[in-house]
Amino acid sequence: MRITAKGQVTIPKKWREKFGLWPGPEVEFVPEEGGLKLVKKSLPGKGELLIKHMRGRGAVKLSTDEIMALTRGED
Repeated sequence: MRITAKGQVTIPKKWREKFGLWPGPEVEFVPEEGGLKLVKKSLPGKGELLIKHMRGRGAVKLSTDEIMALTRGED
């Protein structure tokens, strides 16, 4: 394999198929002793997606302490 002038590398078809590397998913290079490892980024879980979607949408402005007091049934 060669690195192009733009820093691109073509991953051979047999490796793309074996590891499910299709156009679209993000990958990252992880430095290791003696070189780099190419890793497919994992997809965020449902909880992470929900938090990202809901963050900043609350209508009532409460502090964390106030929310915890309400949760515990404190006055």
